[in-house]
Amino acid sequence: MGQRSGRRKPVRFCHNRAMKRQLLAIVTALGLSLPTLSIAAAVSSPSAITHEDLWLMKRVGSPSVSPDGRWAVFAVTEPAYDEKAQVSDLWIVATAADRDGRLPAPRRLTGTAGGESGVDWSEDSRRLVFSARREGDESAQLYLLDLSGGEAIRLTQLVNGARAPKFSPDGRSIAFASTQFPGAKNEADNQRIAAERKARKWNARAYDGFPIRNWDRWLDDLKPVLLILELQAGSAVAGEPRNLLATTELFAQAGFGAGGEEGVSFAWAPDGKSLVFAASSDRNTAAYQFTTSQLWQIAVSGGEPQRLTDGVNSWSSPTFTPDGQTLIALYTPRTDKAYNEARLAAFPWTTNRPSAAGLSSARVLTEKIDRTPGSFAITADSKQIYFTSEEAGHEKLFVTSIRDGSTRLAFDMTVGAYTNVAIGERSRALVLLANFESATRPPQVVRIDPSQAGHTTLASFDEERLAKLDLAPLRHFWFTSSKGRRIHNMLLTPPGFDPSKKYPLFVVIHGGPHTMWRDQWVMRWNYHLLAAPGYVVLLTNYSGSTGFGEAAAQTIQGDPLRTAGEELNEAADFAIRDHAFIDSTRQCAGGASYGGHLANWLQATTTRYRCLVSHAGLINLESQWGTSDTIYGREINNGGPVWDQGPVWREQNPIRYAAQFRTPTLVTVGERDFRVPLNNSLEYWSILQRRQIPSRLLVFPEENHWILKGENSRYFYAEVHAWLARWLPPVPAN
Repeated sequence: MGQRSGRRKPVRFCHNRAMKRQLLAIVTALGLSLPTLSIAAAVSSPSAITHEDLWLMKRVGSPSVSPDGRWAVFAVTEPAYDEKAQVSDLWIVATAADRDGRLPAPRRLTGTAGGESGVDWSEDSRRLVFSARREGDESAQLYLLDLSGGEAIRLTQLVNGARAPKFSPDGRSIAFASTQFPGAKNEADNQRIAAERKARKWNARAYDGFPIRNWDRWLDDLKPVLLILELQAGSAVAGEPRNLLATTELFAQAGFGAGGEEGVSFAWAPDGKSLVFAASSDRNTAAYQFTTSQLWQIAVSGGEPQRLTDGVNSWSSPTFTPDGQTLIALYTPRTDKAYNEARLAAFPWTTNRPSAAGLSSARVLTEKIDRTPGSFAITADSKQIYFTSEEAGHEKLFVTSIRDGSTRLAFDMTVGAYTNVAIGERSRALVLLANFESATRPPQVVRIDPSQAGHTTLASFDEERLAKLDLAPLRHFWFTSSKGRRIHNMLLTPPGFDPSKKYPLFVVIHGGPHTMWRDQWVMRWNYHLLAAPGYVVLLTNYSGSTGFGEAAAQTIQGDPLRTAGEELNEAADFAIRDHAFIDSTRQCAGGASYGGHLANWLQATTTRYRCLVSHAGLINLESQWGTSDTIYGREINNGGPVWDQGPVWREQNPIRYAAQFRTPTLVTVGERDFRVPLNNSLEYWSILQRRQIPSRLLVFPEENHWILKGENSRYFYAEVHAWLARWLPPVPAN
């Protein structure tokens, strides 16, 4: 901890087992016995990771750096299998070494029930505002913490809660997001309507348009709003929050809404007199067209929002440069493709409005890099933007010039992924923070030094637990598919790996499809935990994966399952060909979401796998289209509406091949999953049972698209391991 990584060189991995053999050879040559040596602990056998190891490690959130760059605040969750025993608090750490050259250890900043989120710093770097649900709160509220001492002060008490707070430039006001009932004009109205709904004797949901569900919840008629809270001297609240949107024509539109759990994404204008926010006015058209998100500006004093962008393209994440002269936003063009990469764009800005040319003069900064920005942060001199983006199994750091859009990789990396970049916007030197993680290390808070092509760790936890685990690094390889495409893969060997042995192969398929397998710490399909009993795990970034350019991600349109399925089989063939320790006669495959879709396609098209695991996977393209929370993108991806019965609907629908099903399958699903609803898993189960194929169905009543509860997760992994062991007896470690 606290060691600078220095300029990165090609990494040569040395397995713990090989190191132990070398040490034992030295011991034998010297005629010594291990008990007499201090290295005895070093050669003790590391153990395979368990679910307890995975689940109970502390989880480090994204860093929020103070404007002066001296401090970083981040959330740390201390998990427990009993959710009531779980702890989540804010921690603080210095971003630079002290006078003695030592990095101070991070310290806990809060210590109450209920986790904090949406942390923002005041401009003077002395106060924090955040959202938390504490004792006595019916929903998350805003709290203000003065770092000079004292307890956090509750600022709001709203029936619909308060989220994503941001200090005004002068620190005298806080803007934040909440939700509002239709017809409500103020908080008293919200409270009255909430009480009336709680007291009503009937229970029904009524809809007049799309969408009606999102991931794991039915949508209600609450709409996002922005509010302003004035502060007095001494951080006292000056009156009730003022709602900027509730009485506007924009709010009254049927299609008004915003994406994300935090509600409206917004930024204070540099002069503190208005907010720029991203929102949709056409969400109600989602059943028959792609919707858009546009940028709007609204005065803090009130009035109707002014629309700043227009057209079929979408805009999000508005952010101003520290000098206040440029508005930065993410821009996603709309083409005839279902998937389009986002780009960073810049708009000139005057004192309180866009420049005379308006936002039509937007300059796209990252067009040539052919990568979608993940997170981004602007340097204190307002000249550059650092951003992260996926690339070939990593999430790397890039930098672009705001002046001319020249974009480059900040430095290359061979291990891990950077996420959640943040910069001290008033610091004299570059203070660039991020989370760093890899397949062998959970996320930690780091300070990146691009000039040294590396980072310094500021906050890391569970080092002692990690040191005891046998966590092999990922091995990367590429192959050229039968269609001439370059396909990236990663391979993981099990604990206690012995290259002279033969190991069964588990092909694990990522979801999306517009994501990719990365060298990162994964909770839901942890590579090492899957491999722990003695399996080689293969992770393939098939066609449609991100991190390889926009065109590569778009190849799945009109070909959602066939080519990707072929590539999974070809990847297994190449892995077997080039790694003598893989037993070609013992293979299984499995995945979740789109990975479940592909597992089901493998069921329909090959008998090479001894077993399959399908979590939240579709078996019927048609019923998936009709019952999922999103439908139009599926229609475009499949070449037209389902009633036209184009080639994809007929030729790449797994259920149409049910007569060919042969492979034993473990089917799992969360009952609250509205992205790939339960009906698809039940259809699949019915076919497997009707065809008398060995199969097992797991339904998790309290889970959604993911299995998030500790005990459910432990049970899920145990069931997957038991299913694999039934069809692929693993090789003993010793």
